[in-house]
Amino acid sequence: MQKVHTVRASIVEVKEASLPPPSTVYLERDIGKREDSRSRLQSLGRITSEKPQRIISRNGSWGIPKSVAAEKYRFCRGQNFGYDGDQGPANWSKEYHTCIGKHQSPINIDEHNVTNVSLPSLRLIGIDNPHQSYVTNTGHTVTLKTNESKAVMLSGGPLKDTYVFEQLHFHWGENDFEGSEDLINNHSFPMEMHAVFYKEDYKSFKEALNYSDGLAILAYLYEVSPQPNPTYEPIVKVLPDIEKKDMGKVLQEPLLLESIFVPDIAKMQDYFTYSGSLTTPPCLEVAKWIDFKDHQQLSHDQLAAFRDIRNWEGNKLTHNFRPVQPLEDREVFHNIPSSHNSNEHSGQRSVKVPILFVALGALVAIFLFAI
Repeated sequence: MQKVHTVRASIVEVKEASLPPPSTVYLERDIGKREDSRSRLQSLGRITSEKPQRIISRNGSWGIPKSVAAEKYRFCRGQNFGYDGDQGPANWSKEYHTCIGKHQSPINIDEHNVTNVSLPSLRLIGIDNPHQSYVTNTGHTVTLKTNESKAVMLSGGPLKDTYVFEQLHFHWGENDFEGSEDLINNHSFPMEMHAVFYKEDYKSFKEALNYSDGLAILAYLYEVSPQPNPTYEPIVKVLPDIEKKDMGKVLQEPLLLESIFVPDIAKMQDYFTYSGSLTTPPCLEVAKWIDFKDHQQLSHDQLAAFRDIRNWEGNKLTHNFRPVQPLEDREVFHNIPSSHNSNEHSGQRSVKVPILFVALGALVAIFLFAI
């Protein structure tokens, strides 16, 4: 039985500005195996003869409309958008023109229209170390960040480089029947969590927004459970204390992210992946999405606690999900776990036991033959 790590939250109030942001950590890249189908993996981004596309220059030049650079600036400074009425998703493109791109997220993932592949193992390094974490109401969602210099690192799978953990956040709906952004076979879930990583080579999250391979996003879908999930209790308990925009709380006890990122290690390698965008303005198309097929559990009361926080206008944020966008010419891939990558523990060195036994067996055979 897998050991599930939880923490009990002893909470103190702090200002987010007093906490240093996660720093870039330089680790040896995980070099993945090359698949036989070169053309398909080119679309996954692991094998390519082209450099990553720079979609926005620092000064808005290189033929990119200045309005796009301005949208990126507004994104980094804070946005005024919503999920209803004139400020809802249907009108985002009036202020953020990049929200009408052809490779937008979220999407509906049709399991009957995906391409099966077998990719190298996904690797999450640092999740088995406790991290001091803080939770913030941004006015659009609830985020969790760490304030330690060593961030969690992501590599492998459809990624050819290493990515640094920036933050995780949640999307939910008015009830227990909708709230997720990506759909599976047109089925919605009451909540979806996004763990956002930026490419290590780009030094910062802000810089990574300039490139088509700037971000990697892990997406987790949630179902309603009769019992509360103890892993999320430290987050749920602080929600009444961060009801208003820009309010934040620090978890006094360090949080072990392993129980959030890898709740079931055997199912970590079963996922869908595609190229897409941010699901909030300015909707930049800079993300590789990795949607896990397995569903996590939260109780009705845990889900309801998120609906009580206030948005940037002071109203209850009862829902914060964007409707699905057209797939257009994109291909969605389904990674089929192999016996190797489904048994490999992320965040720890793997021991090649079968090879060891083969070597010992050969030595024993040689010894017996000599006798």
